[in-house]
Formats: sequence, structure tokens, C-alpha cells
Amino acid sequence: MGRRIWPLLLALLLAGCAAPEEPCRRELEAMDTYMVLTVYGPRAGEAAGQGEALLRELEARLSVTEEDSEIYRANHSGGEPVPLSEDTARLLAQALALCESTEGALDVTIYPVVRSWGFTTGAFRVPEEAELARLLERVDYTRVRLEGDSLTLPEGVELDLGAVAKGWAGDRLTELFRSLGITSAIVELGGNVQAMGTRPDGEPWRVAVQAPEGGYAAALEVADKAVVTSGGYQRYFQQDGKTYCHIIDPAAGRPAESGLASVTVVADRGVRADGLSTALFVMGRERAEAYWREHGDFELIFLGEDGGAAVTEGLEDCFTLYGEWEDRPLEIVRR
Repeated sequence: MGRRIWPLLLALLLAGCAAPEEPCRRELEAMDTYMVLTVYGPRAGEAAGQGEALLRELEARLSVTEEDSEIYRANHSGGEPVPLSEDTARLLAQALALCESTEGALDVTIYPVVRSWGFTTGAFRVPEEAELARLLERVDYTRVRLEGDSLTLPEGVELDLGAVAKGWAGDRLTELFRSLGITSAIVELGGNVQAMGTRPDGEPWRVAVQAPEGGYAAALEVADKAVVTSGGYQRYFQQDGKTYCHIIDPAAGRPAESGLASVTVVADRGVRADGLSTALFVMGRERAEAYWREHGDFELIFLGEDGGAAVTEGLEDCFTLYGEWEDRPLEIVRR
């Protein structure tokens, strides 16, 4: 059982958000999610078309199931070195740095465990403890060897860059749009929103945070930021009265149980926001706050399983609870 996540953008949903010029809007399915590119400016149509082509190219390179993809070839290399494109090597290097920084709360070698739970195939099941123990022996990002554009994976180790791929796609789209002279665009990639510049009228983009029960819990005003949410409600299944979410704790090999319904990361770069949203959800609020205080180059929104909401202090003036969440108390997390 799963639930599809629809776009988080509120730019045309909330009152007072009409755009002064007509955008070029392109919708597509890629990377196993629904995407919308909304681009403004004289070359908007060209940018949207090239943007869709870029997304298809990234999907083809990074897929874990398509036999022609770079990741599939690496996962089936038998321990032999595999050449990567410069773009994929850059992404992997950043992903491995995030794995190290989060002390393995993000681990790009978790794929064998995720597959065993059925989250890659839809054949959901709860693996036996002995099976998980065997699979966890294959999970260790420190065994990945990336030397320039050459990747070596030990036999049995398998990569999955799904936790950072959409964030990377958002960054690459922003680079592409800027090269074409675009100054105003917003991209929705499933649970990721990449806001480029401001709206054409100079006002910030208004982005929503989804409520775990459906609808929206909050609205956030941003410019030139990536906004990425990871939540236990995004993909899950139920068995014997228990719910299992798709975000796996690499230390346990089981769905994370951190007391959080969702974590939203607001950062300059999509790939950082994407990877951290997964890692900080796994960590839970206490460790996530400690990580934020130590690193400080991003902001956070927590929605708790208990119905509580909290934001870090950098969002205090641009964040408001919305809808059924409007009357709930909001905690400001300070350094």
C-alpha cells in the first residue's frame, strides 16, 4: 500500500500568488515520480524542453533497474572498476561526503536492504532478522572506491542514489536555466521543490509543506532555495496492523522509527537538502538538531508523529502554519 505525493508548490494555490507573466509549464513522469517544470522568460519554452531532456538523461544514467544505466553496470561489475560520466561521478562524490558527514545515517549502499522490503518492486514484505543481518553485511558506504571518474564496488555492494538524485536534478536544472538566461523558475520533483530566483514580480515563491494526514500543514516563502521533505507517510505498507515506511535506518536495516512524521530541509543546494532530509529523518529530532547546530548551512522543519511542529530560527519570519495546522503551537528551535 502506498500513497502518491503530489506537488508541494503553493504558488498558484494560495491567494495573492498570481504571476504577472504567463509561464511555460511542463509536466512529466521521471525518476518514479510526478514532476512539473514552471519557467518564466523569453526562452521559457526552450528551457523547459531542455530541462525535460536533462531529466530523462539523468534518469537513464542513475536508474538501479535499467541495464544500460551507469549505476546498474556498477552494481553488476563483479568488483571490477567501472567508468562513470563526469556528472555521475560528481553526484556520487557529494553523496559519499554526505554519508560521511551524517555518520552513515545516509548510506548509498542500502539498496539490497531496501529491495528486500519490496520498496523497489512493490512486492512488500517484512524480511526475517537473519536475512537482514546477511544483507547488512553488504551495506557500508566506506567500501565504495571512487577515483576520479572510476568507480569500484566490492562484490555484493550495490549503490542506490535515489536519496540524492532528485536534489541533484534540481541543481542541474537550475544550472541549465541560468545558462539560458532564465532568472525565474520553480521545479517540483515529487517531494522536492527547487525555487530559482524569485517570482517574476520580485516576490518570494510560496511553497507548502504537506501534512502527514493529507493536505497542507504550512507555507514557506523562499527565493533561490531547495525545499525537500522526507516523510514516513510518502511510501509505506501495512502488515499485521503495523505500518512500515520506505525510509530505512542503515544501522538496523528496518524502517526508521524516529518519532517524526516528516523532516523538511531548506538549503542552497538541492542535493544537500535531499540527502539531509533522509539522514535527519533517520536520526530523529534530537540528533537532527545537533547536526544543524554543528553545520548551520541549512534550515529545518519538523512535523512530529504527536502532531507538533517546529522550525529552526532561520525560518521564523517566513514560515506559517496553514489549514488544520494553523492553530497548533509552533516551536522555534534556536542555536
